[in-house]
Amino acid sequence: MAHRYAVHVWLCSIVMTVWACLAQAAPPRAVTCIAPAQPGGGFDLTCRLLADALNGTGITVKSRFMPGGVGAVAFNAIINQTPADPATVVAFSEGSIYNLSLGHYGARDMGDVRWLAALAVDYGAVVVRADAPWATLPDLLAAVKAEPQRVALGGGGMIGGQDWMRAATMAQMLGIDIAQMRFVAFEGGGGCIEALAAGFVQACLNDAGDSQTAIDDGQPLKLLAIHSANRLSGALAAVPTAREQGVPLDWPVLRGIYTGPQVADADVEDWRQVLNAVLTSPAYADLLATHHLEPMPLTGPALEERLAQLSQDARTRAVQLGVP
Repeated sequence: MAHRYAVHVWLCSIVMTVWACLAQAAPPRAVTCIAPAQPGGGFDLTCRLLADALNGTGITVKSRFMPGGVGAVAFNAIINQTPADPATVVAFSEGSIYNLSLGHYGARDMGDVRWLAALAVDYGAVVVRADAPWATLPDLLAAVKAEPQRVALGGGGMIGGQDWMRAATMAQMLGIDIAQMRFVAFEGGGGCIEALAAGFVQACLNDAGDSQTAIDDGQPLKLLAIHSANRLSGALAAVPTAREQGVPLDWPVLRGIYTGPQVADADVEDWRQVLNAVLTSPAYADLLATHHLEPMPLTGPALEERLAQLSQDARTRAVQLGVP
């Protein structure tokens, strides 16, 4: 099947765009992309990215929001309710892998679903209100150190999850007692942004892509730092990295989709072939820039290897930070 698709795409590319070719190569279908949180965060961004990427292929994507258990409800739903449906996918992030690896989804593990693709990479970021008194990340962290109970940090996930780990790692670097750090957990980045706007938290440990998207949508926010090794491009080029500001913590965040455990091999192969062609097209690079994301197209064994490494990273960091 892989050879048939490769030949088909190669022939089509001679006379038409990849988009039109894929419309012939894959049967049109209506896809539901489950975002396991409320609107406005990284999972929402992932589903919208998928919809935009498949626009023109004959595949339409509708988002469905399913918050609960920081992804656990959606994970269980696709296993129990639509285990063999190739038209239902769930958005995942690096935090999803952390939660699975640390037992936050109960007895579930990585082998309980079929991982289709990584669509892009985002980066952890620190976002505050536009009228916040801090101009830099060190300014904010100094305030946390001086008054840890007055400066509340928020993030998607839970205590011991990925966003908490990012905050705790920075705290350790600056000699802040993690036990004194005030962290408020939300189902996703969208919930933290709402709380930030209302003044319930003073900063969100969100990600660069969804934070800049919120700013594009008119939210009065500012990014203090991005956890990337080098400055990003586009609208994020003006935001300094955490490393530049004396906090050497890089934190890429994978964004992708998975489907049910009983989806047929042929359907999984269809998905991978379509996504491989779309994710490596010139048009997709422009689309990533629109969503403030960076390329990282992964499917098949390459994706599984990356997820296994993330799972190991989660357990390693949990031990370092004393997470049960």
